[in-house]
Amino acid sequence: MPGEGVPMRIGLIGTGRIGTFHSAALVGHPGVDSLVVADVDTARAADLAARVGAEAAPSVDALFAAGTAGSGVDALVVTAATSAHAELIGRAARAGLPVFCEKPIALDLPGTLAALAEVEAAGTVLQLGFQRRFDAGYAAAREAVRAGRLGRLHTVRAMTSDPAPPPAAYLPLSGGLYRDCLVHDFDILRWVTGREVVEVYAVGSDAGPAMFREAGDVDTAAVLLTLDDGTLATATATRCNGAGYDVRMELAGEDDQLAVGVNDRTPLTSAEPDGPPAPEKPWPGFLERFAPAYEAELAAFVEVVRGERTNPCDGHEALHALRIAEACERSRAERRPVRLAEIDGG
Repeated sequence: MPGEGVPMRIGLIGTGRIGTFHSAALVGHPGVDSLVVADVDTARAADLAARVGAEAAPSVDALFAAGTAGSGVDALVVTAATSAHAELIGRAARAGLPVFCEKPIALDLPGTLAALAEVEAAGTVLQLGFQRRFDAGYAAAREAVRAGRLGRLHTVRAMTSDPAPPPAAYLPLSGGLYRDCLVHDFDILRWVTGREVVEVYAVGSDAGPAMFREAGDVDTAAVLLTLDDGTLATATATRCNGAGYDVRMELAGEDDQLAVGVNDRTPLTSAEPDGPPAPEKPWPGFLERFAPAYEAELAAFVEVVRGERTNPCDGHEALHALRIAEACERSRAERRPVRLAEIDGG
C-alpha cells in the first residue's frame, strides 16, 4: 500500500449510477493521483472516463492483470452489480489490493463468510459502504447517545422510504426489502446505540405493485427489534413513498429525545394548523440526501489505504447487519419472533 501522504492510483469496477457518483468524488480527491474505471459494458466505462477525466481499462480482467503486475492500481472500489461483489472482493484479496465495496458483500451468509475468509487469509483491507455512518446527523446522534445526553435510551424508531419502486428487473436480484434497504437501518441502529440486536419480529406487505408479489418480495415492511440492553427499536421501510425520499431516526431516552433527518427537505407535511409547511424541495433520492456522506466514506477509504486511520466499517459490520436481515426474512416467513442466535455466522 502507498505510504502516508502518497497519492494513489485507484481502480473502480462498475460504472452505473453509484459508480458514476463515486468516480467524480475520487477524481476530485487530492489524495488520488489517477482513477481507472472498468465495467463489463466497456462503452459505458469509456464514456464515464471521458466525462470525469479518468482512464478506462479495456476490461475488468485487464484492470486486475495490471494490478497484479505491480504497475496498476493501489486499491479498488467496487460498485458493480451485487451478484459480482463477493467474487471481486476475493480477486482483490488474492491480488493484495485494499477494497472499498458497496453493500452487500453477498446476498447470503455462505457467500459473505467465504469472501470474508479470503480477505482475512490475505490480510488485506475491506471497507463496506454503509454511508449513513458518515452522515453528520447520525454522527451527532451517536455522540449524544454515547455521552448519555438522552439518559437511558428506551425507544428507537428508524425508517427508510423510497419515493418510487425500482425497476421490476431489479427486484429478483436485490435480495428483498430487508437485505437491500432495511439493512442500512440495521447497521446504523447498531452503530448509533452501540448495542446488539438479540431478537426480531418482522412483517411485510405486498399490497402495492404486482411486481413485488411476482418477485416474492414486499413493498413495505416493519420490524420490532429488541436490543441486548432491553431497548426497543422499530424499523420500517417502503418502496412507495410518493412524497419523496425519507430517511430518519428518532431516539427517545428518559431525559431527552433526538431526531435525525428532520429539516426543511424532509418530505413530511404537518397536519397541525400552525405546523411547518410542506417542503418546497423534498429529497428526491439517496444520492442527493447522502452526497456528503458518500464523499466522506471514500475519503476515509483513502486514509485507510494510506495508513492514516483504522478501518471505520470492515466486512464483519456487514455480516452483523446481514444476519439481522436474515432473521427478519425467517420471522416474516414463519410468522414468529426470531432470535439472532438462530442465524448462522455469528
